[in-house]
Amino acid sequence: MKEIKISEEFLSRMKDLLGTVEYEAYLKSFEEERLYGLRVNTLKISPEEFQDITTLKLHPVPWISNGYYYEGVERPAKDPYYYAGLYYLQEPSAMTPAHMLPVEPGDKVLDLCAAPGGKSTELGTKLNGKGLLVSNDISNSRARALLKNLELWGIENICVTSEEPEKLKTVFPGFFNKILVDAPCSGEGMFRKDADMVKSYEEHGPEYYAAIQTEIVGHAVEMLAPGGLLMYSTCTFSICENEDIIRHILKNHEDMELVKLPLFEGASDGIGLSGCFRLFPHKIKGEGHFMALLKKKGEPVWGEKEKPECRKAKELPEELSQFLSMISKPFITSRIEIKNNCVYYLPEYFPEAGRKLRFLRTGLLLGEMKKERFEPSQALAQSLTCEEFKQTISFQKEDERVIRYLKGETVFLTESDGRKKGWILICVDGFPLGFAKGNGDTLKNKYNPGWRWQ
Repeated sequence: MKEIKISEEFLSRMKDLLGTVEYEAYLKSFEEERLYGLRVNTLKISPEEFQDITTLKLHPVPWISNGYYYEGVERPAKDPYYYAGLYYLQEPSAMTPAHMLPVEPGDKVLDLCAAPGGKSTELGTKLNGKGLLVSNDISNSRARALLKNLELWGIENICVTSEEPEKLKTVFPGFFNKILVDAPCSGEGMFRKDADMVKSYEEHGPEYYAAIQTEIVGHAVEMLAPGGLLMYSTCTFSICENEDIIRHILKNHEDMELVKLPLFEGASDGIGLSGCFRLFPHKIKGEGHFMALLKKKGEPVWGEKEKPECRKAKELPEELSQFLSMISKPFITSRIEIKNNCVYYLPEYFPEAGRKLRFLRTGLLLGEMKKERFEPSQALAQSLTCEEFKQTISFQKEDERVIRYLKGETVFLTESDGRKKGWILICVDGFPLGFAKGNGDTLKNKYNPGWRWQ
């Protein structure tokens, strides 16, 4: 067993939970090296294409179609493909809740405890630009990291908030038809991955978190529309944080019912409540997780009045219109909003009542109006393909100018690149990184300073 000091109380609980034979197998799992995973961004590239171009040593995660274990790399977040948003670093078992929540394009989706964004990026991928994704985290600093990951991923139809679930409930009663609650928990399933979780566990055990989980999931149920699905998940083993929370929901909300999740090899049924879903590190190549899928009875109702298309279109500034003409994909003018000189492209189904909330982002930030000129955003660049912008230049990953660009330095063009003037979309092997302003032989760097290569 690795040098991780775990309380005898916890070990006793696990022995009671698993039984003697499984308990010994669980303890033995601490002797194994932790596993590292990544998930491919299928908005930008297929898993097969990514395998062809990456230098990372990959092995498929059996139950995640776009998930991989990786090995042999100390700093995978330093790869230019990471900066292009082609993959997200995520522990394999943590990929499961968003993967198994059946989100479809056009859904109205809430990720209630969303930071740092691993689950939200997968939910947004499933929406494929249609519908609405509201990603919330009560911590403002964590919500900022969440926003960066969503924008790096290239998701347009987002609203990122930093609010108490109780306040969200007042704005979105019965609004969402898919909700993910990856609840704050005691983290028992992460002890092998992160020894610091043990210290946190000793400060606040399962009973402390169970009270918080009960309150959060209660608010989530009120935001779920009739016919909607709610995925509850934790990375802990304790019954009081898992099956007992589901029992509480079913007892106190007669309109909610448990939907049985299909088990794959290595996954386990709920303990004392069949239909739930458990992952244990001694049964799969990953850490511990719990999930349960709930459905609200009734027929779904869709509100067309919430669509920005129903609003009257405003005339856009000429500089903005000229820039948008360089993008081949269409923008619905009535969904473009200018506020404090920032230009946003609102998502579908954005309710006016939502303006009462503390937003870090509402829709896709297209850019900023600056003294009668328009400057495009980093988020816009990440949301495009290389083919969708009129002027592009693509460097091979090995070209030293890729790192120069990511560091925020001026990029010099060669004779073979040709002369470039005006706004240029900089790409690596055909995948956008950001914008630059060409003046002929050089490119003035416009890469987001907060995202730069360190």
